[in-house]
Formats: sequence, C-alpha cells, structure tokens
Amino acid sequence: MKNLFEYGRVDEIVLKELASAIGSNNISTDKEKCATYSCDEVPSNSYDKEYTADMLVFPESTEHVSLVMKIATKYKIPVTPRGAGTGLSGGALPVFSGIVMSFEKMNKILEFDDKNLTITVEPGVVTSEISSMAAENNLFYAGDPCSGDSSFIGGNIAENAGGNKVIKYGATGAQVLALEVVLPDGSITWFGGKRRKDVTGFNFVQLMVGSEGVLAIVTKAVLKLLPLTRYSVDLLAAYKDTETAIAFVPQIIKEGGLIPSAIEFMDEKALKLVGKYLNTEIPGANAGAALIIQLEDNDMEQLEKTYEKIGKLAQKHGAYEVYVADTRSTKDRIWQARKSIAEAVSTLYSKYTKEDLVVPMDMVPNLLSTIDEICACHKLEWSAYGHAGDGNMHCSIIAPETDDWVEVISKVQSELYPKVLSMGGTLSGEHGIGFKRKAHMKFFMDEKQIELIKRVKLAFDPNNILNPGKMIEWD
Repeated sequence: MKNLFEYGRVDEIVLKELASAIGSNNISTDKEKCATYSCDEVPSNSYDKEYTADMLVFPESTEHVSLVMKIATKYKIPVTPRGAGTGLSGGALPVFSGIVMSFEKMNKILEFDDKNLTITVEPGVVTSEISSMAAENNLFYAGDPCSGDSSFIGGNIAENAGGNKVIKYGATGAQVLALEVVLPDGSITWFGGKRRKDVTGFNFVQLMVGSEGVLAIVTKAVLKLLPLTRYSVDLLAAYKDTETAIAFVPQIIKEGGLIPSAIEFMDEKALKLVGKYLNTEIPGANAGAALIIQLEDNDMEQLEKTYEKIGKLAQKHGAYEVYVADTRSTKDRIWQARKSIAEAVSTLYSKYTKEDLVVPMDMVPNLLSTIDEICACHKLEWSAYGHAGDGNMHCSIIAPETDDWVEVISKVQSELYPKVLSMGGTLSGEHGIGFKRKAHMKFFMDEKQIELIKRVKLAFDPNNILNPGKMIEWD
C-alpha cells in the first residue's frame, strides 16, 4: 500500500506509556484478539492481504482517548477507531497496523433531558438501547439503521447511518445536536449544543457526521428526541415485478397525500434468499418484488382509514396482494425478513460485493435495470433491497467461484459506476467509503473536490494518523 506519511511502530516504549496512561487492563497485544478487532462485516477475502493491528486499546473515558491520541501523535502511530464492527466499508481495517481503538467500554447513557428532549450518550452505546430508553419515556429516537440491535451509536455517527425511517425523519445526522470530540493531537472540544439553531461559525457537528473517523474521535453525542407516535401499522405490498413496485413509491406521497415513516423494497431474489436463510415462509415470498410501507398516527381510527386508503391505492397501482401487520408478531415477521437480507447473502455466499448506491428516487428503475443488464453480460446473479423512499439501493452482486472473482467484480463496478453518476447518483448512501470504496471515488468526485477533502483532513490531522488509508487515496 502506497503511503506518503512516515509512521512509527508499537514497541515496548509505546506499550509502557499506554499502560501507564490508561491501565494495562485496557490494552492488549494478543494476536488472535487483534485479528478479531481488525475487521468489520466486509469479507476479508476481498482484500489484497490481511490487515491486522499491532495492539488494541479500550478507553473508558474521554480522558483515556485523549491520552492515547497524545501518545500516538508523539510517536506517529496510526489509530483506527472501531465501533461494534457492523460496518460495510472496511472502515475498521487498520491499513497501516498500529492501534485499533474499541469503544465497547464507553457504553454509558450519560443524561436523559426531558425538558430539552435530548439524550447524551457515549459512542459505545448500542443504538437500540437509545431507542428503548426514549420509548420508556414516551419519546422516540428516529435513527433506525437495520443494524440497530448491534451497532454502536458512534459508528452510526461516523457513517451517517440511514436506515428505514430516513424518508420521514432523516438520517443519523438529522438527530445529532452536539458532539464532544478528541482531535488527533489529543485536545478535547465540543461542537454544537442542545440549542436547535446555530449559525455561529462553521457547522462542525455535521462535518463530523459521516466523516468516518478520519478527522476526530467522537466521545459524547447529544441526540434529538421526538414525541413517540402511539400506533403504527406495516403494509407489505406484493407485486409481480420490480418496475411496478418502484413506480408506486412516489404515488404514496402524491396520491396518498402523506409521507410514511418507511418505504422499504425487496426484489424477488432477496425475498427468496431470506426465506431460505430463515427457513420459514415469509409474507410475499413468491412475489416478483415487495414494498414494506410503515404508517403511524396517534389516532387508531384515523390510522385504520389511512392504511385502508394506501392498501387500495397499492392495488390500484399493481399490487396483487397487501398484507396488513398490526400486531407485534406480524410486524416482527415482516421486519425480520427485511433486516436479515444482508446476513442471508453473507451466509449463503462466500464471494460477493454489497453495493450501497443511491440515485434520485425516479431513477431507481433505471438503476436496477442497468445492474441487471451488466450482470447478465457477465453471467452473474444479483439481488436488490433497500430504502425505496430515498433512492438508496443495497445491491448484492454475487461473484463467480473462481480465483479471479475480485477482478470480475471490479470490471462490473467500472461499467456500473459511470452509469450511476449519469443518473445523478453516487457511490454510497449510508455505508461509507472506508477502505472498500476509496479507489472508486474518482468516478464520483472531481480532482478539486478530492483536493478539498485532503486539505480538510490535513487541517485536522497533519500527520495523517487517524484512520489512515480510508476515503481517499494519497498519490
């Protein structure tokens, strides 16, 4: 791997200083443990070699993070922040070895403020725990990635995770009011606050969100909470084909006159894969494509009228069947299918790429037909699922069982990405660039934009020690 920066190595001196700073119980050089923490959900067989940290640190506080970064700066040791390891971009890969910093011990909910409708958390809090605490207090946290039962909020912020409810509530960044961060030199600062308006200087909060841990390390986050809607119903509309299903999405808003809290899409292949993986009959299992439409209201009678209206509208626009999930068990059945697709692909196949493409909503049919054409030319299987309401499609392209499968996938991507760009689309909607996608940034950003990213990176991190080897290539 080409590198323009000189890095130090973890030696006995560095180990001794780190043990003294944060405690020997919070560091590890165990090789097996280092290997376990040196990855995320991207399969390692897609990389050119193994990337493994020299050591792990497990900070318990902001002060610990600061001390680690001061030592890392002193010796120019690369530091790779890591959440729960649920990422899909290779963001947790220690490209230049060094230190992997895990936040599993910084897992406290620090404050619940019902007067300002905020919750303050450490980065290692599991996202679903935030949702649970909010619900217990009749409030709602709108960040809802499909990995919410296992992902850390710090990782959600680093990737600006989207999820199912973006169409109505926005991605993770829309929920973040303030962040405490540690800069690469170890200094500590706060961006933002509990206030809802602020044009004092640059918006550093939103610069941090989605920056993939290359600028600073988030150590506390103040998140916005909303009133909890009392009732919800999920509709699963089954269609004979993808085109008809996708064509209905804008009609939900235009003819239906409302914005659902979620509009999710699953194609025929995804439905069959998840049915096989779960080994159970799922609603819409034999459909050519399906939409999950989530509706909510504080008035149950009004909600019933709404879902009947949307159900009839779906049938008018080609749905041959509409399943209504209005109980906990029926809702769980539908959402288990949707949330298990990524895991189904990973379990049933050993060679694949999971694309995170996003296009304007009206271009989704074009995107899917383009993928179909390119994969047909290469005789590859593929499936699509994702967030139909915001144009973010997760397309799994299944590679051949051959030694040159990475090259085959690369060729598919080189044909696909320029066409995505021509549709007004881009490379990633919520999974991030990380190590996996950085070589493809050239398809979507011109030289001036990439140069600006580099200048911002070096303004925060002149030694390029914080999560190096991610997002952009230095040449």
